[in-house]
Amino acid sequence: MTLLQTTPTVPIIPPDSVHEAAKNMITQMQTDPEAFWNGVMQEATQFGLKVLAAIVIYIVGAWLIGRLKKVLRSIFERRNTERTLASFVTSFVSIALTVLLIIVIISTLGVDTTSLAALLAAGGMAIGMALSGTVQNFAGGIMLLTFKPFKAGDFIAAQGFSGKVVEVNITATKLLTVDNRVVILPNGALSNGTIDNYSARPLRRVEWQVSVAYGSDAAQCRETILSMLNEDPRVLQADTDMDALYEELKISSFQLSTTGYRMEAIPAPFVALSTLNANDITFVVRVWVRATDYWDLYFAMQQRFYSELPEAGFQFAYPHVDVTMLKSEI
Repeated sequence: MTLLQTTPTVPIIPPDSVHEAAKNMITQMQTDPEAFWNGVMQEATQFGLKVLAAIVIYIVGAWLIGRLKKVLRSIFERRNTERTLASFVTSFVSIALTVLLIIVIISTLGVDTTSLAALLAAGGMAIGMALSGTVQNFAGGIMLLTFKPFKAGDFIAAQGFSGKVVEVNITATKLLTVDNRVVILPNGALSNGTIDNYSARPLRRVEWQVSVAYGSDAAQCRETILSMLNEDPRVLQADTDMDALYEELKISSFQLSTTGYRMEAIPAPFVALSTLNANDITFVVRVWVRATDYWDLYFAMQQRFYSELPEAGFQFAYPHVDVTMLKSEI
C-alpha cells in the first residue's frame, strides 16, 4: 500500500497595497520618469479642479442657504408666526441643507458617499434608539407648535400643574406658577395629555355657590344678590355691544371667524335657588366677564356676599344639632 503524503497548504498573504503602490511608483519613476511626472501633473490638475469646484459649490450653497433663511424669517414676520415655530423651522431647514451641501462637496472631491450615507443612517438609528424619549418630546413639540393648543402668555393646567406659559421650545414647555415656581413639562407627555387653557377665550363665566339659612326669603335674597352683581361694572350685561367689546379686547377678524370663538350676545346675570341641603339652601350665581377680570371679580364678590348678605338679613347656616332637654319628674 502506498501512503500519499500531503503537504500542508500555507495561506498566501496578499502584499500590502500601500507598499505595492509605492514600489510601483518607484519602478515607474526609474524606468520612465517623464511619463511618471506627466501622470502626477495630470492627477494634480484634476484634483485641483475638483477642489476649485468644491470651493465654488460651498460658496454658492452657503449664500443660498443664508438667503433662504432670510426669506423664511421675512415670511414668518409678515404672518406673525409664533417665534418658537419660526426659529425651529428656520434652524431645521438650515441644518438639513448644510448637511446636503457637505455631502455634495464630498462627492465633488471624488469621495464615494455611499458608505458615508450608510454610516449616517446607522448613526441616526443608534442615536434615535438611545434618545427615544427625546425624539418623543421632539415630535410632541412639533405637534404643539403646529396645532397651537396654547401660546406663550396663556394660563394653562396640564400634567397636574397650572401656570402661565413663559416658553415653548421644541422639547419642553416652561410654566410659571402662581407662587413663582418654574415647572418644565416634556412636550411628549404634554401633547398626549389633557390641556386646560384658561386664556383661550377672551370672555369667561364666573360661578359662585351661595348658601343661606332656612327661613330666608328666597326671592328677596335673589334680588339682593342680583343688585350686587349689577353694581359692579366688570359684570357684562345682556345689552353689551359685542362689536365694541371685541374691538376693545383687540380681537382680530380672523379669530372671530373661528368656530365657537365669537359670542353673539352676553347672557344676563343669573341667580337661582339650586339645592336644598340638610342645613341650608344654596343659590347658584353666574355672570360673564372679561377673562382678565375673572379672579378679581370672583374674590371681590365673595367678600361682598360675606359682608353684605348678613346686613340685609340673610344669615349663613352652619351644621348644628338642636338638643331638647326633657325635665323628668322624680
